[in-house]
Amino acid sequence: MGNMSATLDEIWRGRIFYLFVLPFAALTIVFGVWPILLSIQVSFTASGTALRPTPTYVGLANYVSVFGDPIFLASLTRTLIYTTLSVGANLAFALGFAILLDSALIKRGNLFFRLAIFLPVVTPDVAGYVVWRWLYDRSFGALNAFLKMLGLPAFSGLSSADTAMISLLIAELWHHAGFYMIIFLANLAIRNRALEEAAHIDGATTWQRWRYVILPQLRPALVINTVYALIQFLKTFTVVVVMTKGGPNDQTNFVSYYAYQLFDQGRYGEATAMATILFGIVIVMSMSAYVIGERGANR
Repeated sequence: MGNMSATLDEIWRGRIFYLFVLPFAALTIVFGVWPILLSIQVSFTASGTALRPTPTYVGLANYVSVFGDPIFLASLTRTLIYTTLSVGANLAFALGFAILLDSALIKRGNLFFRLAIFLPVVTPDVAGYVVWRWLYDRSFGALNAFLKMLGLPAFSGLSSADTAMISLLIAELWHHAGFYMIIFLANLAIRNRALEEAAHIDGATTWQRWRYVILPQLRPALVINTVYALIQFLKTFTVVVVMTKGGPNDQTNFVSYYAYQLFDQGRYGEATAMATILFGIVIVMSMSAYVIGERGANR
């Protein structure tokens, strides 16, 4: 009887688990997976018939057209460069700040600094980027006013093809780095400090303790943050819409924004083909980062 009762308890626990998971799984399928599948389907249809009940399928014609489009190829290259720079900058800044806040150097005001860095994460995207656009303005922006006070040359910001991308990177660094910092801080809080003490007793320098003791324990946070950052910056869109509209001279015309432009023009097949290509790149790069991180952890 005891074994039968335990078995029944396990069965009911499993059913209760699936009962709670089912609504979220249904929402994910309806609002996540299904729209993606429909988008992929549209990418194989003629744009003029894409929204009809019986669209005309054109096979890979939209993909051939997309890969023959020099603007798309340039935007893809630009997207990959921007993603690489943004992921590196955000993770480096977040890790550095997390290390600083975890140390004994900042005891007073520690909570204030944590909130100050994290607050932009919960700030509405559009509101934050509108403020950044005003800050960069060459006529009345606060940034150039400050540089003028110091007698320094003006920063071209969003008006120059040479500085537009770095301007967006700085704005997104302000908006996203706090999230990655919190993940690093959480990992630092649960690390095994006894290993550090043992290394210190054995004569390891501060750098050696960080390199061989602390950083290996931060691998889970590094993997999570890298994967999330890759997804975040490969599909960069809102900051471009608010601040540059893809300019100047298409220097911030990333894949997501270019696909949006084509969709707005009624070129649904090509736009969804671009979205599908970007989706594939996101999946491949994210899974690669995860696998590389897991392999490193198992060595």
